[in-house]
Amino acid sequence: MLHTVNKSPFEKSTFESCLNHARPGDAVLLIEDGVYGAVKGTAVSGQVAKFNGDLKLYALGPDLAARGIKDASLMEGVSVVDYGGFVDLVAKHDVSQAWL
Repeated sequence: MLHTVNKSPFEKSTFESCLNHARPGDAVLLIEDGVYGAVKGTAVSGQVAKFNGDLKLYALGPDLAARGIKDASLMEGVSVVDYGGFVDLVAKHDVSQAWL
């Protein structure tokens, strides 16, 4: 399953809810303000680390750039995708869940 999260984990509990419902092998794509969840050294980093690679975490590059977040600021294991990569993720996964 592909989960998309568009809310900042520092304003809403959407990202936390997503992580609690995701299953091993699922992918999580952070978009819009959700990309703040990919930044290392935050309270969210600890929540993500407990999954130890069971989930694949992606962040949308244009949304990172729009918020001034550099690749060097991202947690280890986060893959940056462009819009084409977003489309590829949707096509690759049979089911998508948008966390609003």
